[in-house]
Amino acid sequence: MSEGQKFQLGTIGALSLSVVSSVSIVICNKALISTLGFTFATTLTSWHLLVTFCSLHVALWMKMFEHKPFDPRAVMGFGILNGISIGLLNLSLGFNSVGFYQMTKLAIIPCTVLLETLFFRKKFSRKIQFSLTILLLGVGIATVTDLQLNMLGSVLSLLAVVTTCVAQIMTNTIQKKFKVSSTQLLYQSCPYQAITLFVTGPFLDGLLTNQNVFAFKYTSQVVFFIVLSCLISVSVNFSTFLVIGKTSPVTYQVLGHLKTCLVLAFGYVLLRDPFDWRNILGILVAVIGMVVYSYYCSIETQQKASETSTQLPQMKESENDPLIAAENGSGVLSDGGGGVQQKTVAPQRSRGD
Repeated sequence: MSEGQKFQLGTIGALSLSVVSSVSIVICNKALISTLGFTFATTLTSWHLLVTFCSLHVALWMKMFEHKPFDPRAVMGFGILNGISIGLLNLSLGFNSVGFYQMTKLAIIPCTVLLETLFFRKKFSRKIQFSLTILLLGVGIATVTDLQLNMLGSVLSLLAVVTTCVAQIMTNTIQKKFKVSSTQLLYQSCPYQAITLFVTGPFLDGLLTNQNVFAFKYTSQVVFFIVLSCLISVSVNFSTFLVIGKTSPVTYQVLGHLKTCLVLAFGYVLLRDPFDWRNILGILVAVIGMVVYSYYCSIETQQKASETSTQLPQMKESENDPLIAAENGSGVLSDGGGGVQQKTVAPQRSRGD
């Protein structure tokens, strides 16, 4: 099996794990929040991250992955930013209508595209832009209902969009820059994310719900669903970093909207949530956008791979050219005696030079 095929299988596995785990945790949390009345989302997320860190620490102890320390300031800044973005998204949901919150989530894709274009000079073809437009239109039809605006909610939504985009771009950039795996990055950043939300979570939840998380009545059923949610979150957090590292922040957001459509469908089938023609039409349009996006992404990936494969033989030929070799300082010099030849090679530069 070639490296390209292994990469594709790994990417498909990461996407599948992300979808299954995310849909599972949404259904679990919906039962916990809607049915059992545990509405402390930010505090619950801090527990998710603490359990994830403990699970990764056990995995490290069992030598399932290798610890690779790198720039501690980058890790701390990244972890705190991730925690802030989660808190802002929860505040956005609390101070806005559900429809405006869905619009906030939709705005993450165009904002990510804009930031990557401006600061990383990344180019998105018109076909990719067209497919993303179809996707956003479909998700908007399926999820956006009421759009009630208020100043505080709008500011919180704007901050949530920007911090989420930057955090997801950093997830991809850090993994490539420092050559760390998604597991290594998650292991090192988890404590900072967890501490940020653990400190601010009870305050934010109290502000949004007018209840105290520590005064809540924890029945055996509530504890069971909290433990189940925390266990599923290990897979969710791991797959999030894995998908962004293997693909891109934009692809992860596309996958997130697929999860939204699946949650709507599962909610109707399993929980008998209200469902009308708008939801059906929106999901169909969104699925078309996802299929078109995946198709164009695969074509562009194949084109880049073919261009790379055609460039490699040309580079090898140029390296074997005596003139090029002489220019690089590598040649065959005669000692003047007619017999012994000495090969002198110029010192090679490392990639970091």
